[in-house]
Amino acid sequence: MRVLKLKAFARWARKEGLADASLRVAVLEMRRGLVDADLGGGLLKKRVARPGGGKRGGYRTIVAADLRERWVFLYGFAKSERDDLDDDEVRELKRLAKSYLPLREEVLERLIDAGALIEVKNGEPQAS
Repeated sequence: MRVLKLKAFARWARKEGLADASLRVAVLEMRRGLVDADLGGGLLKKRVARPGGGKRGGYRTIVAADLRERWVFLYGFAKSERDDLDDDEVRELKRLAKSYLPLREEVLERLIDAGALIEVKNGEPQAS
């Protein structure tokens, strides 16, 4: 199972203090069907707890997923910052999901090497 995050998502998560371990827990929950919203086109919305807090006032993450082997965190926001995404944002995120989900492994490796994608490894924080 590959769990990845866009460079911009990694920057946001680091600023918010959202650890990779929390992202791994979110993926494990989604694999068990615990998804807050299926936005279609391989796009899922998942609540993630704020460090030291709960999910209710925590973060909302948007994840491109094939529900088996590939999970890519695309976007995140604090519930206190905004209520939800608008239709244009959802369309753009679906476009991103469609571009990342079918990529071959060698292309993913090149994107990781270039720093455009960052792999989430076993809950350990990754440099971004």
